[in-house]
Amino acid sequence: MIALKKRCAALLMALVLSLSLSVPTLAAQTDDAAPSLEDTAVSAALAALEYGGATSVQYALWKDGEILLSGSSGVYSKSEDRALTDDILYGIGSVSKIYTTVAVLQLAQQGDVSLDVPVTRYLPQFRMADPRYRDITVRMLLNHSSGLMGSGLAGAILFDDADDSAVDNLLETLSTQRLVADPGAYSVYCNDGFTLAQLIVEAVSGQDFMEYVREHILTPAGLEHTFAPGDDFDPDLLAKTYSGSDPRPLPQDCLNAVGAGGLYASASDLADFGGALTDSTLLSASSREAMAALEYDRGIWPDDTLDLLSYGLGWDCVSFFPFSQNGIQALVKGGDTLRYHAGLIVLPQHRMAAAVLSSGGSSAYNELAAARLLTEALRQDGIAVDETVPALPDAQAAAMPAELTTLSGYYGSTTAQYQVDVSADGKLTLSYLNLPQMPAQVFSYYSDGTFRDEHNLSLLSFVTESNGETYLYQKALGALPGLGVLPMSNYAAVRMPENQVPQEVQTSWDTIAATSFLPLTEPYTSQVYLALSESAGQAVQAPQSVPGYMGSDRIVDAASARYELQLPGTGGRDGYDISIREENGDTYMTAGATLYLAQEDAPELFTGSGWSYSTIQPDGYARWYRIGEDAAWTAMSVQVEGEGGFWVYNPEGYLTTSSVLWGDTKAPLEEGGLVVFAGDAGSRFHLSFTR
Repeated sequence: MIALKKRCAALLMALVLSLSLSVPTLAAQTDDAAPSLEDTAVSAALAALEYGGATSVQYALWKDGEILLSGSSGVYSKSEDRALTDDILYGIGSVSKIYTTVAVLQLAQQGDVSLDVPVTRYLPQFRMADPRYRDITVRMLLNHSSGLMGSGLAGAILFDDADDSAVDNLLETLSTQRLVADPGAYSVYCNDGFTLAQLIVEAVSGQDFMEYVREHILTPAGLEHTFAPGDDFDPDLLAKTYSGSDPRPLPQDCLNAVGAGGLYASASDLADFGGALTDSTLLSASSREAMAALEYDRGIWPDDTLDLLSYGLGWDCVSFFPFSQNGIQALVKGGDTLRYHAGLIVLPQHRMAAAVLSSGGSSAYNELAAARLLTEALRQDGIAVDETVPALPDAQAAAMPAELTTLSGYYGSTTAQYQVDVSADGKLTLSYLNLPQMPAQVFSYYSDGTFRDEHNLSLLSFVTESNGETYLYQKALGALPGLGVLPMSNYAAVRMPENQVPQEVQTSWDTIAATSFLPLTEPYTSQVYLALSESAGQAVQAPQSVPGYMGSDRIVDAASARYELQLPGTGGRDGYDISIREENGDTYMTAGATLYLAQEDAPELFTGSGWSYSTIQPDGYARWYRIGEDAAWTAMSVQVEGEGGFWVYNPEGYLTTSSVLWGDTKAPLEEGGLVVFAGDAGSRFHLSFTR
């Protein structure tokens, strides 16, 4: 169904674009009259909608204790004639982490939690297969510097299913994992840290996490339109979500690691929450100050912080353009599920907050739209915000020192690998191994030690940090008409050490890289089954690989590869080790906490004499079948005995039928396609076939 090589193409594209950014100028005012706040909000929402291809966008601006402005663009549904009212809800994704941070800091204010003591004090059952876990403190969970691999969200992202067993099982999952970095070495985005923080809140308070949030955050702040999956609320209030151009709405989007990313809210409720963080409603002044501290600066980080990331406690960014360049503190958090996207910005000194939410789209666009609202609100208060796009540092083309040619080699992140060639004539050629269809880019050496594109709009440089690692640093600033400036200033990749392996081992992994694998351990309601279809056809050419590596993982032997890249920010997030095993002639791959089966080892679907059945075995694994000549061009009818569902794909990998998404009970079958039955152990699928 989906080869490992294809899995991260969308994430890689974002990095590719950031390195080849063509920067347009902001749209000019057509007249001398300044826009109204309402006009600014409408145009910013429309821009976020159009840039992200969203179905709907909802926004709200809070100031001095009240919602000053709210509204929306787009449609609630592609098929229902229903207004996008202010009480419509959206998933806020990782903005949920701010609620978790507030909960932890409230407990710290009471003296029940200390940020700088080990997590094991509050979760004594927390264990890992790496003795360094004992050094992880509560603070490190909140500033992303724990050293944990990343996201134990397997089985947590579901459709219309509030099953939170992924959270219940996290400690067991972590017990077999190691750390990728020393605790505190640097900050790299990590969902599991906030799920651990959720568990700390529950252990210390003695309450279920959402019970605590309702009692100590939602009620004091007067937030009546914030919920979690499984809460008692009308799910029809959720803005409809879609897959691509399919006009059929998807079932309820449930991210069941609530403390890391599972809350729903209206834009007004989220803006009210942001406003509550400008006074003592939820936290003391000292706790709010601690949240806004430069936590990223405790470890390895680029010197230039003009970027979308500069971590505080919970906050993605505590130094956000253009506010920080004007002496205005702006605290920013973005959130993305697979279906919803959110941006929250708080200006504590001016008692302002703005929230922008969307179905489809992107949290980055939503954050920029929120910044537009706040910039205009400040202007109307007589506070001018200079939005001049900063230029790259002054420098001139120059002769390159010969020793820089030694920096040629392979560089990588979790999702992208590059071949970098620095030639004696001062040219840096960057080739994208993951996307070989992308043309190589050429940068020229400048007098400040950077390499710049031909338009002098983006630059790369090499930085050797205190840990001895060499990083490929990128900087670019792009203006998006109608939204503002998107700054990039980060370590895009780290040099990948040479790893020589025997040729037979390399050949084995090359075969694995070209093999499609099917997930076995996802629940039948998992959004992974739809994501497989949405990623089908992304790879045009076969990606190349770094010798001695499987993607970003260093090959250890024919059966195992380890993720070891030391990369701050988001480039190093969500790494995982890979292991391969053969059993009864079938090939299995474990990547992180998920088990996969090689597609070629899935059996052919058996039709019998017009009927057959498939039963979920005691291991609970999903059962995949290839559609061969015997079953091709039949219509399959399915009756489920027990809890389960099925998904059917055509030969190109696109989803054609789903009992989970559309309540289907029948499916036309095409030769070369796939069928998967998943559910509770013992569930049985009774199948009949007609031609």
